[in-house]
This record gives sequence, C-alpha cells and structure tokens, in this order.
Amino acid sequence: MRLSQLFFTTLREDPADAEMPSHRLLVRAGYVRQLGSGIYSLLPLGYRANRRVEQVIREEMDRIGSQEMEMPVVHPADVWRQSGRYDEIGPELARFKDRSGRDMVLAMTHEEVVAGLLADIIKSYRQLPVMVYHFQTKFRDEPRSRGGLIRVREFVMKDSYSCDRDEAGLDASYWAHHRAYSRIFERLGLETIAVSSDVGMMGGSLAHEFMVLNPAGEDVLVLCEACGYAANRQVSVVGRPAPVPEELLPLEEVSTPGTTTIQSLAAFLGVPVERTAKATFFVTGDGRFVVAIVRGDHEVNETKLVNALKATGGIRPAQTEEIQGHGMEPGYGSPIGARDVVVVVDELAAESPNLVAGANREGYHLRNVNVPRDYTPDLVAEIANAREGDPCPTCGEPLILRNGIEVGNIFKLGTKYTNAYGATYLGEDGERHPIIMGSYGIGVGRAAACIVEAHHDEKGIVWPAEVAPYAAHLVAIGTDKDPRVAEIAERLHQVAFDAGREILWDDRPESPGVKFTDAELLGMPTILTVSPRSLAAGGVEVTDRATNERSLRPIEEVEALLVGNGG
Repeated sequence: MRLSQLFFTTLREDPADAEMPSHRLLVRAGYVRQLGSGIYSLLPLGYRANRRVEQVIREEMDRIGSQEMEMPVVHPADVWRQSGRYDEIGPELARFKDRSGRDMVLAMTHEEVVAGLLADIIKSYRQLPVMVYHFQTKFRDEPRSRGGLIRVREFVMKDSYSCDRDEAGLDASYWAHHRAYSRIFERLGLETIAVSSDVGMMGGSLAHEFMVLNPAGEDVLVLCEACGYAANRQVSVVGRPAPVPEELLPLEEVSTPGTTTIQSLAAFLGVPVERTAKATFFVTGDGRFVVAIVRGDHEVNETKLVNALKATGGIRPAQTEEIQGHGMEPGYGSPIGARDVVVVVDELAAESPNLVAGANREGYHLRNVNVPRDYTPDLVAEIANAREGDPCPTCGEPLILRNGIEVGNIFKLGTKYTNAYGATYLGEDGERHPIIMGSYGIGVGRAAACIVEAHHDEKGIVWPAEVAPYAAHLVAIGTDKDPRVAEIAERLHQVAFDAGREILWDDRPESPGVKFTDAELLGMPTILTVSPRSLAAGGVEVTDRATNERSLRPIEEVEALLVGNGG
C-alpha cells in the first residue's frame, strides 16, 4: 500500500479529550475518528488492525471446533420478551419501532437468537454438542463512553455459544473456551488474568473475565499473590475476622452538628470509623426503596446488593426527597424509625456491636446501635467491597487491589434461554431434555486498543507482528538523488504483495523527518529504509520498531524477510 494513496492523516497534537494512550495514539496515527459519543469510524489502518485481531480469534475458535456463522443485529422485541430480558434490561438496550409499528431492538448479544435456532434445528442427542460463533456489531447505550475504543456504544464482538447435552458437556466447553482465550490473548501480546466475575444480565451459574491490568481500568480486581485467588471486586468474597463480642450498651442520642460524613462523625466523637454504621440509599428497578448498611470503614458493593435483592432492573441512588419521604435524613440516616423500606445489612456490620448510626434527625446520631435489638434487617448478606490488605478468603494472606480492563468473558448459562424457547433434544433414554448453553465474548476493538495500551512508547504505537496492519513500513528517501531508490522500493513493495504480506510504502514527497516520525507513530513492527546512503553501503536499513535495533541487510535478504523466509 502506497502511503500517498492511504485514506488517513496524522495529527501532531494529542486530541483534547484523550485520557488513555490508546485513544490518543489511535486518533493521532489516523486509525480511528469519532463520529459521536462512543461511536467511531475505523479508517483503513484501524480496520486492518481489527481484521488481524479477528483472524487470531477465528483461528482459535476453529481450533476448538466452533463453527462460524452470522446472526442479525436487529431483532424483533418479542425475541427478547420471550427470555424476559426486554423488561429486565434498562436503557442500555436500544429499542425502536419499525415502519409497521413493531417493537424492535438493536442486539447487545445473541443468546436469544441462538436459543431460537436450537429449538428449530436440534432434535436429537446425536446433533450435540455443537459450538457456533460470529463477529457482529453490537450496540449498548453506555451512559459513560470513555477511553476511545475501550468503552464504546457500538462495537464488533466475537460471541460464541456452546450447546451441550448436560452439565458435564457444558463444563468441557467452558474450559475449552477458557484455554482458547488464554491462547488468543497470548498471541495478541496481552498479559491477562482470568478472574471470577458476576453473571450480570447474562444469568447462569459461573463466569470469568479475562482482564488486562491497567491503572485506567474501570474494574477493580481483588488478587492474592500467595495463593492465586483472583476475582472482580463485584463478586469477591471478603475474608474478615469476626468482631470481638461486647456487652450491648443502652441506645443514646448525641448531638453531632455538621457531621454528614463518616470521617467527620468519627473525628467529632473521637471513635474509629469501624465503630460507625454507614447508611446508603437506593431505589430498585422494580420500585423498592432500599437502605444498605455497612460498617463505616467499608463501602457498599452495588453488584452484591443487586444480587442479594434479586433486583430486576438494577438499582439507582435515591434522591434527597425520596430519602426524607421514608422518614430518614440524608447525612444522619439509619433504618431506625424508617417507613416502607427494605433494610439490607452487611454481615460484618450486623455482627459488630455498639455502632454509631444516624438518628434520622439533622445534627444527631445514636450511640450503641445493635442488630437486631434496635432494628430488624430484611436481609443480612455480604454486601461490602473488599479492601487492600483484607485477608484472602482462601489463604488469609493480605489481598491487593489492581485496576483492569476486561477483554473477554465466559459464562455458564445453563438452561436460562433454552427453557424460555423450548430448545430441547430427544435423549438416548427416549425423554426430552433441555439443551445446556454457554456464552463467550471478546470485544474486537477493545482488544486492539488494549494491545496499543500494552505496546507503545513515547514515539507512537509498537504493534506486535501478529496483529500489525502491515508487515513493515518502507521509507524511501532521496529518490531525486538516486533513481535506484525508487526502483528498489518498488521491487520490495511488489515482492511483499506477491507473498501476501503487504507492506506500507511511504512514497510521499515529504522530508525524511516527517516520514520517520510517521513511521514510528504508525507502529509497524519493522521499518525498512532505502536511501542513497543505504544502497551505497550495500543494502537496506532494517529497524526493529520495538527495540530500535538497526542493521544493514542485502536487498536479497530483505526480500527473503518479506516473504517469510528470513530472520
């Protein structure tokens, strides 16, 4: 590909809204352009990078026996109503009407479609197991798009689905995908950690996320370096020693003006924050008002709370007027005296004696609040976030917290969708049985962005050879001084093309400085420089983009390198 003909442009300055290196570099190097919030065009370089990522995924999916297909991105709403997710999922699911007034959705994922196909096609146990996958556009109306391709609203995902006779078959398919994902990310140049995760809107019994450690990642990972425990903080078990038993002291109201935070309350009363009870207020998607209580040294884990409540449609923070309408006062709130609320107390808070809690009166708190003496929870569950240094739930050693970006996920769905669609098979026993499903996803654009996050320097992108848009970047300098430069450049370009390993040839009438700056920014793994000086010295200068090591090689050796026969 001649750079003079490539549809792209580079930028010398960083985009003003770019917070992450991948966002900054992919825009600056002419790989992507933003159309709207969380919506990007892939320019030719970005499209080629994505296709290279897709090919790695495709090869590993084929390797485990999964069959590629394609399913629609636009679904009749009734397909999602049949599974129950049309009403369970909030505004992230894009809904619209077609010209005939029928309710439609833009697909977030394809479990429903696969379950419907299974009901139509699979009749006998002899047709199972089967695995299918596709690459398809998804749309999720994310409220907070960020990081360029890291969190977007429209994206291409590889989603695959396993369909088995029984739980043993699902287990085999699940771990086959787990191993395939490990190979995929290794080939993509990504170091990942597989962590236990929440099943979320997908449902099912087990899930893992493949995470790339990154300080800008939105997910918090709970890790133990001693035993290997790894979980997303959304579902991590918190290992905490039981509080020391105490005599239950009488309830006492105390004046605490201006203490609307746990820190200010603890300082005012001269008590440790762990001797306080923190109240947080939510409203569920199905209309329940929730008071969540954790000890003052912890934070509420909203995912655990949603799961404990089995809250359809999730939860949102309550507004001041809603809190007051249930008999409580923001900043001084507690369940004591509250009206028409669901009270959920964290296990540790429920076991901790004589805590300080709100009196539901501005400027006042209550000493020596105890559960269940002073109020009765509707539910006691583990709803607190793990903290740095908490004991590991497996071995007791201190936990560490790290931020990560999810690049892949796998789910054991079980019969959630096949039951909804009547997808069964006739077993060897002559009885009908539900098909057991698994679901597995990788966001292609996010994976490409994470590769850039992991492989860049101060000059630009440094693509691993497996996913680079082009095998090499050819820079021709001094064509006006030595006609052999253009001749050799043309020859190398053609050799690579004929071998199916295209290179990017900078044939523009630009200065050497501009050409080298762009070559380093675009990030192909090898830079080939043809100039009168290199030819006079006996060949072509070959630069390894990752190490910046340079060597002069004969033209024939460079040709062998381009066709894949050279070192």
